[in-house]
Amino acid sequence: MDAPKPHFAVRLLPSLTDAAFLMPIAFLFLRMGGATGMLGDGDTGWHVRTGEWIMANGRVPHEDMFSYTRAGQPWFAWEWLWDVVFGWMHQRAGMEAVILASVVVVCITSVLLFRLTCRKCGNPLLAVALMVLVTGGTAIHWLARPHLFTMLFTVIFYSILERVKDGNVRLLWWLPVLTVLWTNLHGGFFLGIALTGAYAAGEIADAVFTSDAGRRQPALRRSVPYLITAAGCFAMTFVNPYFYHLHQHILAFLGDGYQYRNIVEFQSFDFHNPVASYFEPMLILALGAAVWNLYRRRFAYSILLAGWAHLALVVVRNEPIFMIVAAPLVAEMLQSLLNELPAKDVAAWIRQSAVKFGEYAKDFGSTDSIARLHLTSAAGIGLLAALFYAPNAPAKCRAEYDAKRYPAKAIEVLRQSGSPEVIFTDDEWGGYLIYRLYPSERVFIDGRSDFYGTPFNEKYQSVMNVRYDWEKSLGQYHVNTILLSPKAALAGALKESRHWRPVYDDGVAIVFRSTEDRTGGAEQVSVATNGGKDRDRKITKSQTSDLTITKPHPRSEPS
Repeated sequence: MDAPKPHFAVRLLPSLTDAAFLMPIAFLFLRMGGATGMLGDGDTGWHVRTGEWIMANGRVPHEDMFSYTRAGQPWFAWEWLWDVVFGWMHQRAGMEAVILASVVVVCITSVLLFRLTCRKCGNPLLAVALMVLVTGGTAIHWLARPHLFTMLFTVIFYSILERVKDGNVRLLWWLPVLTVLWTNLHGGFFLGIALTGAYAAGEIADAVFTSDAGRRQPALRRSVPYLITAAGCFAMTFVNPYFYHLHQHILAFLGDGYQYRNIVEFQSFDFHNPVASYFEPMLILALGAAVWNLYRRRFAYSILLAGWAHLALVVVRNEPIFMIVAAPLVAEMLQSLLNELPAKDVAAWIRQSAVKFGEYAKDFGSTDSIARLHLTSAAGIGLLAALFYAPNAPAKCRAEYDAKRYPAKAIEVLRQSGSPEVIFTDDEWGGYLIYRLYPSERVFIDGRSDFYGTPFNEKYQSVMNVRYDWEKSLGQYHVNTILLSPKAALAGALKESRHWRPVYDDGVAIVFRSTEDRTGGAEQVSVATNGGKDRDRKITKSQTSDLTITKPHPRSEPS
């Protein structure tokens, strides 16, 4: 006898899928300060301006147009497709559209991962509980930038590969097609190839370590579709405006030690970061799941868990990908242990609790699986859009850079100056200057560390850290205006130098102007603030932004 058809009103009710969709929005506004949290570094600015440049010129750039220090030098706009799409949004609907679309990408990623995790363990309550850890862990890199699509495509590839492992091999054809899109949206496209390769490696490992000769050939045959698909995905990465030169550039960038020494998001995970409260439990569970899968000869999963745990510990920007990869496999292990618990020799209340939880989860899951219209999710995004575009938007819904971290008022002072400006500022504010002042002004440096290269980046650091040749470096580029945070070591040196004078200071930014023409032969002054404590600090566009993603920032009224 067929089950009774659920009442239409049930389809209007929210489900755990809606909860997974809205969870990032809740976290964004309760823990990250709202819209400002998505503008946690200056790179969004130059990405948007790049997209607008592409639309205006009808081509992808091959030379730099944003800096005066390396103008015309070869540059790879390797995320050009994101730049165009979001630049188009910005032109027509402002930064509000850029942030709103970025939030939607995060929410869709959350939903797809929840559905994959739920399918893997069969327990929606367990799946949604793990999504709390994933949300807190991945928030470390929620910024309105192209890498959000790497998180999304990782989940998409992961879901397809799991379907293939269940027997639907034809779905592998989608992966090379999706790789073309991924390649032109973000440089993390090689993660798709790595994921596919891990499933192939798992089958090969099964063939190598099995003692049953009858299992060896079938395991090797199962690896072939994955290997062919990985090769196909790699071939499709050449479908980009720069052809193989993009691969050469990425390999050179990843092989350069500069970012690993100086850029926070490329350094090891910091367990003092508040996000550790989400990462550490998942790390422990994932290592347990790696051993659990290894014992069951499911080598692909052990490779994924151990590999991404290592990468997350070594390079913090890999931590969100680790959280995504770990969640379904951890959920499967936990559900298996829960199923076995009633038969274990443990306290009666533990066995009874496991039975009751399993029964409740099953009943809840049958209700939650009823098809919904997901009006709650749509209403959440609709409300967010209405608040973003409201005439007097709440502080957390203002799509603008935080005026307590970025030089919004100082920019207005620079705009009103009648004299020509050659501005020096740090790399994070450089991206912000591109957003606010391009094309009337160019920058000394911005967040494109791969473009500027190690020699120039080190020269920039020597200026910021007030090393012996700092004024010579500024004079080489005829810098006559310097915009800095009062906390910068260089700001203290400039106050002591007779060649510079402060003309504006609002507590967030100080503007210095040269008292003479800069020829590069000026007296060297090496004075650092705070008794030299700030000397030789790590200079990085992400140093401050990594703090804001786990702590709400106070907002100020727009200037």
